[in-house]
Amino acid sequence: MIENNFTIFHPTVFILLGIPGLESYHIWLSIPFCLMYVIAVLGNGALILVVLTERSLHEPMYIFLSMLAGTDILLSTTTVPKALAIFWFHAGEIAFDACITQMFFIHVAFVAESGILLAMAFDRYVGKISLAIWGRSIGTIFPIIFLLKRLPYCKTNIIPHSYCEHIGVARLACADITINIWYGFSVPMASVLVDVALIGISYTMILHAVFRLPSQEARHKALNTCGSHIGVILLFFIPSFFTFLTHRFGKNIPHHVHILLANLYVLIPPMLNPIIYGAKTKQIRDSMAHMFSVMAKG
Repeated sequence: MIENNFTIFHPTVFILLGIPGLESYHIWLSIPFCLMYVIAVLGNGALILVVLTERSLHEPMYIFLSMLAGTDILLSTTTVPKALAIFWFHAGEIAFDACITQMFFIHVAFVAESGILLAMAFDRYVGKISLAIWGRSIGTIFPIIFLLKRLPYCKTNIIPHSYCEHIGVARLACADITINIWYGFSVPMASVLVDVALIGISYTMILHAVFRLPSQEARHKALNTCGSHIGVILLFFIPSFFTFLTHRFGKNIPHHVHILLANLYVLIPPMLNPIIYGAKTKQIRDSMAHMFSVMAKG
């Protein structure tokens, strides 16, 4: 009688390769990665500090801005330091549980950022929905941990990516990952697609109101602000949607293109958000200038 040896096996470590096909450019890529990460952490950290310390900024819109800043720090810090370690020191090893943890926080931060952008678009219509945003994010992504841990990993432990990503890890399993594919595609995408649709409705209403303003100068100022916000939103959603879709349908897209774009939404929006939403907002700009002047005198 043949004994069934199909047991769940988890490797001790996975090996992240960085950006396969662009290994000779890892050092050069590390320079913009590092600069954008430092700007993102310092900018978002300053934004959080200003909102927390200035009582005049304790309003829903600014609370959402500080939440967005915190989410940006989480999103970039979960991924970029490990990517830089790969680029600089070839330190691609990551423990299995650390890989799952990284994957969890990446996806939670992504869904949370989508929800925060939606809340900011409708902040005049809704109350404090911070707990709902994080509850939805964690509730949506938490089952993925068990979907990955139930799989036996008896193939290679090499991940051709710069960070751990749900389907990228699941493809290393020697078992049927249909549930992973459909859950990873449909559930987070469904929630984010709803967010995108509602954000689109909100900005349509805003633009409709802008074009009814009597002053051309006021219209120009409002359009400039809306244009900046919409640009950041597109920079966040387009690379992320591309990443989701290429895992399922983009077989002919070069792998290094996929990975570079996957890194865009963990680097560029966190770097730009404190500039677009913070520095261009007069109340925050004035509060930041006041805080720095007090620190300089002290």
